[in-house]
Amino acid sequence: MFIIPAVDIKNGQCVRLAQGDFDRVTVYAENSADMARLWAQKGAKRIHIVDLDGSVAGMPHNAPIIIDIAKSVSVPIEVGGGIRNMETINYYLENGVASVILGTAAIQDEDFVKTAAQTYPGKIILGIDALSGQVAVRGWTQKTSQNAVELARRYEDCGIQAIVYTDIQRDGMETGVNVEATRALAKAVSIPVIASGGVATLADIDALLSVKDCSFYGVIVGRALYTGAMALEDAIAKTQQTS
Repeated sequence: MFIIPAVDIKNGQCVRLAQGDFDRVTVYAENSADMARLWAQKGAKRIHIVDLDGSVAGMPHNAPIIIDIAKSVSVPIEVGGGIRNMETINYYLENGVASVILGTAAIQDEDFVKTAAQTYPGKIILGIDALSGQVAVRGWTQKTSQNAVELARRYEDCGIQAIVYTDIQRDGMETGVNVEATRALAKAVSIPVIASGGVATLADIDALLSVKDCSFYGVIVGRALYTGAMALEDAIAKTQQTS
């Protein structure tokens, strides 16, 4: 299981939001690229990048910074936020990004997502952000009636690399990862699942690793790393002990 540090970018800065609320933002670094490089130096094997401005606007806003990150770290980066067309996917993948995350598009344009997954097999990640099991889109500013598991099942067998499943209520709150909801999704589909939202301490890493009837591709860790509640090196060591 990969421990995947999150670098959320707003106005070029590395920030964390509380429950996806753009009015509850904490700035952790002025230079997002420097922060990504730090996580790579500390042993991250993968980095999760979100263009928060792009997620609301529906088009990339921080692409130059993201490309800088892609070209300056030696580990794969996955990027989400405002990716709504093939042109943007091409741009990112041709400039060093390893995988792109499609979230809003997954619920609004199924044909586009499937075409992207078939065009770039193993490079498209499905982003499913849920509030009480129901999907939210456009930077979590719009709630839908779509069930998360039902949405995921629509994308079986089309080349999706993984699903990032985020519990919005827990995201940025350090209240503990939603193991049961993430487990339910992982058991419902054959696509590898990445847990996200609420990771607070090493106990959350232990909880995910202790699940016996399925496994998780990775877990995204944000605020806990930035506040010092969790050391990246310690979290990585946990996964190596059980590998």
